Amino acid sequence: MPHADSSYFAPGLTKTEVYSQVLEQAKGLLDGQRNWVSNLANVSSLLWHAYAALPAPSSAVNWAGFYVRQDRFPSLVFAGSDTKETPGTQTLLLGPFHGKPACQLIQFGRGVCGTAAEKRETVLVPDVLNWEGHIACDAESRSEIVVPILVNGETVAIIDIDCTQPSGFDEVDRKWLEALAVILADSCDW
Repeated sequence: MPHADSSYFAPGLTKTEVYSQVLEQAKGLLDGQRNWVSNLANVSSLLWHAYAALPAPSSAVNWAGFYVRQDRFPSLVFAGSDTKETPGTQTLLLGPFHGKPACQLIQFGRGVCGTAAEKRETVLVPDVLNWEGHIACDAESRSEIVVPILVNGETVAIIDIDCTQPSGFDEVDRKWLEALAVILADSCDW
């Protein structure tokens, strides 16, 4: 099957059926490819098209992608800096995504993404306007779910999904995105 066909979701599928297809299609796309950049790029596309195929609030997803722990990138020096990272801190860098341009750096412990990365657990926020310390990359976002990708108990990346409607995510989303995180953890060379 052509790779583009993996992003087709038949009309009328339930959220569970769509997520099941996402996991199966992700496994197929990841088979034989361990590069995390390529894999996260394809999975962000799968997620974007999956949410677009669902009724509201899922169809109101406005950002689907990844942030990756800085030390997983090739050696980088940032403009105005001669070090990779401040000792004792960990930083997430923007990875593959679909949606509007986004924040490029997020420290562990800051915002929804940094909190999920630091705590190594999923954070589901029904209304980001009520989340103290929320980092607003897109003012239209109203709800968010962030799932850490863990390797040997350590966060190597996070899945970040934003929605323009409050309460855009639920326990069904949590369950399937956590399963996707396990697949990604096992399928990439981090």
